[in-house]
Amino acid sequence: MNEKKGNENSAVDAEKNIHTDFLNTMTYGEYLSLDKILSSQVRLSDHHDELLFIIIHQVNELWMKLILHEVNSAIECIQRDELSTAFKRLARVSKIQAQIISAWDVLSTLTPAEYMEFRDSLGQASGFQSYQYRMIEFALGYKTSHILKIYKKDPSLHSQLEKAFHAPSIYDVSIKALAKAGFDINPEVLNRDYSIPYKNDASVKKAWLEVYKNVDQYWDLYQLAEKLVDIEDWLQQWRFRHMKTVERIIGFKPGTGGSSGVNYLKKVLEHRFFSELWDIRTEL
Repeated sequence: MNEKKGNENSAVDAEKNIHTDFLNTMTYGEYLSLDKILSSQVRLSDHHDELLFIIIHQVNELWMKLILHEVNSAIECIQRDELSTAFKRLARVSKIQAQIISAWDVLSTLTPAEYMEFRDSLGQASGFQSYQYRMIEFALGYKTSHILKIYKKDPSLHSQLEKAFHAPSIYDVSIKALAKAGFDINPEVLNRDYSIPYKNDASVKKAWLEVYKNVDQYWDLYQLAEKLVDIEDWLQQWRFRHMKTVERIIGFKPGTGGSSGVNYLKKVLEHRFFSELWDIRTEL
């Protein structure tokens, strides 16, 4: 008994410098604004599982905020020829994507019967309307103008989306990096309207093929290409888990936002962001 008490006293003595007086200094909770974050889970029903539904989606939006932070920084780094820094940013994005994918495992503990108890409370609100997800798609090069109509309700937000819609994607700046390295890239690709969806180009495909055939000579471009493939791979896995989770919980019912639900999510799986990087694998 005395030995145990002695160990406890030693532990207390070892941590005697721990701060306990925060009358005039900032606490952990204040730094993180936990009062705002933890009071933002407002249920519209009395059902126990609505809290799970809200938290999963809020956490995903926080991760998406960080993805945008990292991808936009990577775009700027590539434009400044700081590829090694861009690689760091994109590697982090892939790790974040793994976290978002694992969140579907938690949400899929929600059964169809439980979700039906509060689904009507959502009205027409839907993950389809996630503006951060749309901005991620824009940053990766998937531009769809009809999506912008959803956000006209908020002029400030609509302006942000318009700016992202017309900005070069990470694939656009990567193609320009190929041109800077001396590859003969079609001028129409280099000077194109970024709001128009990108279409496969033979000169871009030829350049990437050359990079993959001469890895030692074009190591940085090869690394860039593989980082892009990583991100698209993880994004498609996220889309697949999303689709299967929705199917598991609501089957083939239409989404609350008016989409066809699972059928829409299956169709989205067919889209590719960096198509040349996938096509060249067949030819190597």
